[in-house]
Amino acid sequence: MTERLNFGRLLGYAGLLVLGALVGLAGSLVQAGWFPGGLLLALLAVAGVTYGGVTATGTRTGGAVAGAGWLLAVVLALGNRPEGDFLFPAGLTTYVFLLGGMVLAVMCATLAGLPQPRGGAGRLGN
Repeated sequence: MTERLNFGRLLGYAGLLVLGALVGLAGSLVQAGWFPGGLLLALLAVAGVTYGGVTATGTRTGGAVAGAGWLLAVVLALGNRPEGDFLFPAGLTTYVFLLGGMVLAVMCATLAGLPQPRGGAGRLGN
């Protein structure tokens, strides 16, 4: 992180964290409901929010924060309630959503091309 942290940047990161959590909760509900379209939609949403975080902030930290929000929401949704209810059914689609979402979040946060700084010549010493 080469940019200085200020209030606006921290507010943007907090917004990305909440947005990632909302995408995680929505994907948790959609992925099992509409097979296979819901699973693809949920995975595309994970990729979109993490890549959007990178492009919106101009740093990889934005994508990582959005991915962390997604992961936090999904991990909290994995737990059982006191009544014995659960949100994720046991099955292949659940594992594809969990593992595929993690892989996509990491890929989009780390492999996304960052904007290059504007400079003069392409060679050093000119």
